[in-house]
Amino acid sequence: MTKTRLHWHELPPHVRDGVEAVLGDRVVAAVTQPGGFSPGTADRVRTAGGGRAFVKAVSPAQNDRSPGLHRAEARIAAALPPDTPAPRLLGSYDDGHWIALVFADVEGRHPATPWRADELTAVLSTLETMAAALTPAPADATTPTAAEHLAHDFGGWRCLAADPPGGLDPWARSHLPELCAAADRGLAALDGDTLCHIDVRADNLLVGPDGSVTVVDWPWACRGPAWLDTLLTVVNVQVYGGHDPDALLAARALTVGVDPADLTGVLAGFTGFFLDGARQPPPPGIPTVREFQRLQGEALLPWLTHRLTP
Repeated sequence: MTKTRLHWHELPPHVRDGVEAVLGDRVVAAVTQPGGFSPGTADRVRTAGGGRAFVKAVSPAQNDRSPGLHRAEARIAAALPPDTPAPRLLGSYDDGHWIALVFADVEGRHPATPWRADELTAVLSTLETMAAALTPAPADATTPTAAEHLAHDFGGWRCLAADPPGGLDPWARSHLPELCAAADRGLAALDGDTLCHIDVRADNLLVGPDGSVTVVDWPWACRGPAWLDTLLTVVNVQVYGGHDPDALLAARALTVGVDPADLTGVLAGFTGFFLDGARQPPPPGIPTVREFQRLQGEALLPWLTHRLTP
């Protein structure tokens, strides 16, 4: 997770003024939230009148891509139907350089990792409800398709084949053509008209005191198959261990009827993306993301190997 995050008091005064205009009150306290990879702010704030909100803000000085992601999230969050298990967007501030998003505060904590069975069941059930609410995808979200969004990422195995690192797993090294073909199959399987979050993992989920689940951080949302977020949750479960991922996929309504080769293909695409990404220089302001990609790729490869081995 990021270790270079800004704090509320480090924002320029005019940005703080813009957030307070959205809130209609003065911010008197702010607590930085852990987790995630954005180098911008991520604060739960309290106003003079006792109101609460979650604020995140960033400029190109922290990372040149992050403002665009915040703007995408603002557009997507504004288009989500009211019954989506996501924080409500209260408003945003955007001066063309700094952008700040202001959300209704959600009480909760991230699921425990390794995942607990009860919290995993609650999350997977919520994702099934969410997929129904977001099919068809809201027209105002104006998002790309999952295939368009992931086309470059799913080329990770081809990049590894063109310049294989010395530490590449021997099985993967000897099966690179098969892995490339599997990722191609996965990309072709991503048709659908559900608005998918596509970054579902423990640190993008909040479990409330009543057991309810809220899905946060929506900048990557795109149109794809209803089962995609369920698969990505199981991917995150596999990263931390303790569960049989194939049994989980076989037990859930959205994945049980999906062609196993399609699920394997998407798994191959993400595994190649993580392993290829892990060897790249870290992006500005986000020094820890490559290590997290390495952790994910190495955790997924044994599962992928099992699914591809007759």
